[in-house]
Amino acid sequence: MSRASGAQVLALDTLVRLRRGLHTPAAHTVGTPRRLPVPDGMTAPLGCDAVATPARLGPLLMPRLPRVGCVYADEAHWWWIVPSDSDYALEWPTPARYVTGAVVPDAPAVPPLIHKPDGTLPYTPPIPLYLALCRLTDTTPTWSRPVSA
Repeated sequence: MSRASGAQVLALDTLVRLRRGLHTPAAHTVGTPRRLPVPDGMTAPLGCDAVATPARLGPLLMPRLPRVGCVYADEAHWWWIVPSDSDYALEWPTPARYVTGAVVPDAPAVPPLIHKPDGTLPYTPPIPLYLALCRLTDTTPTWSRPVSA
């Protein structure tokens, strides 16, 4: 449909957001999902998602990143705050897990904040984080993989 007909044209990013809005936590989920908070004095103008990595990878990722945003950690995972939709067109390498809304599923409590950056933005840049994770997990980045017809 054209704009002249009065129909609204939706961009791909809008469709992705609408699709995500349809997802709700599964009824079988144990516990209350907890959201990682943005620390006082910080703002998140781009929204917040999170990337969970196994705790053993956290100390290996830190020195590989040009900027580290807010990082929360428990015994099993480090949670990196990234801007919303940082999974757009990316397949985050296993064993990393991407969570929309920075919600920590099945957590008995919000993991403690172990790193807070200077400034007012809580984000770790997603592309350097993605590339560092690919390197550590010996995964080829999405855009470098062969495309099949």
